[in-house]
Amino acid sequence: MLLHKHLTPELKSRLDMLTTGNGWTLRKAIQSGLDHEDSQMGVYAGDSESYALFSPLLHPIIRDHCGHDLSGHTSDFSLDGLPQDDLDPTGEFILSTRVRVGRNLARYAFPPAIGARDRAALEAEVVQVLSGLKGSLAGDYYPLARLSEAERRELVHHHVLFQQSDRFLDSAGVNRDWPRNRGIFHSADLRFIVWVGEEDALRIISMQPGAGLAQTFLRLQTALEQLDGQLDFARDSRLGFLTACPTNLGTAMRASVLIRLPRLSRRPDFRARCARLGLAVRGLHGEHSEAHEGIHDVSNAVRLGVTERDIYQRLRTGLHALMELESAARKRGHPGAASGS
Repeated sequence: MLLHKHLTPELKSRLDMLTTGNGWTLRKAIQSGLDHEDSQMGVYAGDSESYALFSPLLHPIIRDHCGHDLSGHTSDFSLDGLPQDDLDPTGEFILSTRVRVGRNLARYAFPPAIGARDRAALEAEVVQVLSGLKGSLAGDYYPLARLSEAERRELVHHHVLFQQSDRFLDSAGVNRDWPRNRGIFHSADLRFIVWVGEEDALRIISMQPGAGLAQTFLRLQTALEQLDGQLDFARDSRLGFLTACPTNLGTAMRASVLIRLPRLSRRPDFRARCARLGLAVRGLHGEHSEAHEGIHDVSNAVRLGVTERDIYQRLRTGLHALMELESAARKRGHPGAASGS
């Protein structure tokens, strides 16, 4: 755990007396790490101020995690000059594509620290903005606390309902007052979704069946351009968009596909190969889940120190390589026959 590596007794003594304007303390920031020895980072931010006030702890942890210095963040969604055709037109490999970003609002505490009154105010502000979206982004908002059974079944059926957060986030305080002032907005075609009040104030999601990576990116870009003009997102010139978990800083973007790799994924070095391509691998149902029938969730591994354009390009290149390796393994008739990096 990176918390144990970087929080010395001397540093703890220095930071123990500090409190942000929203009441976030070192103890609250590290509670999840104290509760769960298997935590990767062990620390969460309660608000924007946390990243400045507790920077003697957070910045070394962030540098250690991302592997480079915190030299500044630039956002660039442009796909100009990059290939935008369907990666898998026959549908042999890629089942679906999903791109999401996390966003918090500058004037509110983040979900681990936000109070009940501010959570209600944030929800009202966000829903007002979402209700003004036009065209293919227009949709409806469903408060979790008032879902009918029919609405709940429908959201579950379409895989867009989020539940209480896991034990790591629970220890950080994210599940307080559940499910009040949380909800889901989705467009009529279910290709644009916003989760309100999950790990971050907003999880803004673009998704669709198949391998339409460019379409999925551009839909998200269009939505963010509309929302960014009306909502003041928390951001920092060095760290990018500020999130509750430091692993999501920078672009705060996770671009992923569900992909069939039954042969390649049997190789003992499968995850290492993906890592060399800049990709992270999860099971069929996300983090801490297992693959099913060779189907994996494959995404960008890096969020900080890259642009959205970089993520698109690297993911596309990596997926193309994985599909070629899988094809080679199938032709040779056994899982260990594929070669390459």
